[in-house]
Amino acid sequence: MGIFSIFKSKKKKQNEKYNLGLHKSRQTLGSLKKVLESSNTITDDLYDEIEEILIGADIGVDTTLKFMEILKNQQILKNISNPLELQEIIVDEIFNLYLEGEIVKSDINYVKGNLNVYMFVGVNGTGKTTSIGKLAHKFKSDNNKVLLIAADTFRAGAIEQLEVWAKRANVSIFKKEPGTDPSSVIYDGLMMAKHESYDVVLIDTAGRLHNKVSLMNELSKMRRVIDKVTGKGPEETLLVIDATTGQNGIRQAEIFKEATDVTGVVLTKLDGTAKGGIVLAIKNLYQLPIKFVGLGEKITDLVLFDIEEYIYGLFSDFFGG
Repeated sequence: MGIFSIFKSKKKKQNEKYNLGLHKSRQTLGSLKKVLESSNTITDDLYDEIEEILIGADIGVDTTLKFMEILKNQQILKNISNPLELQEIIVDEIFNLYLEGEIVKSDINYVKGNLNVYMFVGVNGTGKTTSIGKLAHKFKSDNNKVLLIAADTFRAGAIEQLEVWAKRANVSIFKKEPGTDPSSVIYDGLMMAKHESYDVVLIDTAGRLHNKVSLMNELSKMRRVIDKVTGKGPEETLLVIDATTGQNGIRQAEIFKEATDVTGVVLTKLDGTAKGGIVLAIKNLYQLPIKFVGLGEKITDLVLFDIEEYIYGLFSDFFGG
């Protein structure tokens, strides 16, 4: 039984946060049902309309073309002639497209009793510092001793911004003067975390895309420092991407994936203003799972990514939602 049949039979209740966060995505993809309903037969023109709608939802050209090939093959294989019956294939194959490849683990790696280090990367303005603060609150709420390390020492106001979030989340922060070598800040911060028995360390890094080689060298140096102090690399290196940037966000995923060992994505601003298809593009093109999504302004609005809630939120019109 595919995910479409499961949703149809269970009359799934929508998660309100996902419902609101995927408002624009649903508007964009909502026209799919209208297109299918207004078509009498499955034609090349119908496929062209479906393709155009998917590209307009920020799924990306490459991912959309791959999906369209799957859709056409399934239509032939199942001998479907009624356009409305494509709804089930569309939902099931979008779901399968996200799960394709490596095992998708939405939760982040965490080992109880260890010093768990998480490094955050991404360009300025994506909501990186805000996401760190929200995740710090989440860890703190689970009774962890949490430390933030302000290793974005180049951007004016970055340290102060992280301090604000440390206070909101009621966690500690380690910082030095602006302009300090970020790797030395990480080293001293981690040494303090070890000596004072912290459970979780969240590291904010500079989001400068000056050039790929410099970015790679800078991030490699940081990872060596983490390895030197902890005996292993970070539990996760999380790339923060603004969902409203569409194709630009996909390009950022490409650059950072090449520059360092990114393990997952935090997708911010999926709060009704983004088209949302970027989730599928990032996973399909770079095999990067979405770990968390930002679905609002509140400190509690950073939630674990749930592929079923996401798919249902995109296509709830198919189920009368």
